[in-house]
Amino acid sequence: MNFLKSHNHKDKPADETLLLRYRETGDLEVLAALYEKYMHLVYGLCIKYLKDKDTSKDAVMQIFEELITKSARHEVSNFKSWLHVLTRNFCLSQMRSVKNKQTESLDGIAEMSDGAKQDTGWDDEMWKLNHCKQKLSQEQRTSIELFFIADKCYKEIADSTGYAVNEVKSYIQNGKRNLKICMEKNRGNK
Repeated sequence: MNFLKSHNHKDKPADETLLLRYRETGDLEVLAALYEKYMHLVYGLCIKYLKDKDTSKDAVMQIFEELITKSARHEVSNFKSWLHVLTRNFCLSQMRSVKNKQTESLDGIAEMSDGAKQDTGWDDEMWKLNHCKQKLSQEQRTSIELFFIADKCYKEIADSTGYAVNEVKSYIQNGKRNLKICMEKNRGNK
């Protein structure tokens, strides 16, 4: 029983000690030593979300770059759990970014001079979503794009747009509802 307590107690302060030393000194070798302990877990999580080995290897390096700044700004009590959340959020952001690029390409389809949708291989649902997004008010569209695509929090959206935080929450909630209604109306249409 003492051995287990000693072992668990020894592992946890090691992470905290390394993180504290990095925060005090800014020594990247200290942070790298801490990150190296969990890189295999980060890579595994990236593979789970991103489904590609090369993309996941790149993500592991990009997550370390994020770790450099974020670990200095955030209070971290359990590094392993915090790193898991950071990795998951990074992967989800990458996945949103890919969807955003598809949506940007769809904007061009909607603006074609004849207004007709040509056979481009894009999924009809994505086209409908883009079409419905254009029907939202500017405030709703901006708030939704910043929240879901740019991965901004309410306060960041409020700061960049000048809207109040409560307005941002309302725009996102109402925008989501309006998108859902529009998508359901257009379910059978192309």
